[in-house]
Amino acid sequence: MPTILTTEQSSGYSTAGNPWFAVTLGLVGLIVGYGIGTFNPSGTTTIAAAGDNPPVVQVPDAPAVPAEPTNFDPPTTDDDPVLGDENAQLTLVEFTDYQCPFCHRHFTETFAQIKSQYVDTGKIKYVVRDYPLSFHPNAEPAALASECADDQGEFWAMHDQLFETNPTWSNVADAAPLFKQYAADLGLNTATFNNCLDSKTHAGEVAQDMADGSASGVSGTPGFWLIGPDGEGQIISGAVPFATFKQAIDAML
Repeated sequence: MPTILTTEQSSGYSTAGNPWFAVTLGLVGLIVGYGIGTFNPSGTTTIAAAGDNPPVVQVPDAPAVPAEPTNFDPPTTDDDPVLGDENAQLTLVEFTDYQCPFCHRHFTETFAQIKSQYVDTGKIKYVVRDYPLSFHPNAEPAALASECADDQGEFWAMHDQLFETNPTWSNVADAAPLFKQYAADLGLNTATFNNCLDSKTHAGEVAQDMADGSASGVSGTPGFWLIGPDGEGQIISGAVPFATFKQAIDAML
């Protein structure tokens, strides 16, 4: 099984050593971090690379993410939205934040390839769980909107709508009116949806998703668990390219 290695790179830190080294490493971290990464609750960026011995850059005071999730158990997926064959050999669980730019990148650049090559062919089932980060103020309302849509059997339609319109609602002061409009556009019962969203009906479920993600070793978004038929799995962190998913998935099939 290929190993998915990750390191954390702090977006801001102090150094007691060579200042020029710190400046250079910080610039490299910012450039590479935006290329492939995750948002973390601590405000750090996680870089994920595939291969047996990929290079690892360790910033001072930034704890390394485990190379393999040997100390974690895969998350359960009992009542979460599933795309694909329920009896597929493999399960790919995504912990997502709809406001996270890296999650948006995964949706726009990689999700469709995974769906066409592995979900639509019955090889994996794709599960989404919520992981709204605290420094994204509209992430939790978006997660609640997706859950309210799920009540009416339209989770995936709302999931796609939220990511497709991400630039529109990400930075507005109150995104709820837009989410309610999306529900109307999708043909949902708006009275039911609006009440669900306003009352935060699924706040407990969203919080449980986050707790389960953290307990299973997820520390940022997007964070993925690829789980095999034996229940064992591995974490893939960040908006990594499709080739990284392909390598990991093919090794399990």
